[in-house]
Amino acid sequence: MDPGLAFRFKVELDGLLIANFAEVSGLEAETEVTVVREGGVNEYEHHFVTIRKYPPLVLKRGFTNSTELWSWYDGTTAGKLQRKNGSIILLDASGQEACRWNFMGSYPIKWIGPQLRANASEVAIESLEIVHQGLTVIKS
Repeated sequence: MDPGLAFRFKVELDGLLIANFAEVSGLEAETEVTVVREGGVNEYEHHFVTIRKYPPLVLKRGFTNSTELWSWYDGTTAGKLQRKNGSIILLDASGQEACRWNFMGSYPIKWIGPQLRANASEVAIESLEIVHQGLTVIKS
């Protein structure tokens, strides 16, 4: 199997392909543990699993005239929370799916517009930070 290429990916929300993103970060999971020291046992500590935590996902893309991401964020801040399920799909060199990260119950908590500078020559980038209720990984 060919490895996935980090620059070949797509993002879906509720099953719909959402634009081309330049960057996705936050594909992480961490398990918190509680440490308990047992009286009279000095050689080791007991570690008990408590909860799995997921940092927010950050999606970055070239700024366009599409208001889809802004509208989703704006609805959240206006009290119209709309949770969405989504996927980040890594593609192999032939464009086939190599791996898929599914996230559930997500909604945006932060939108950042493009940095505008008169002397800049790079593409204007917007980003959306979303929280979610968990990740599953599906390898093809």
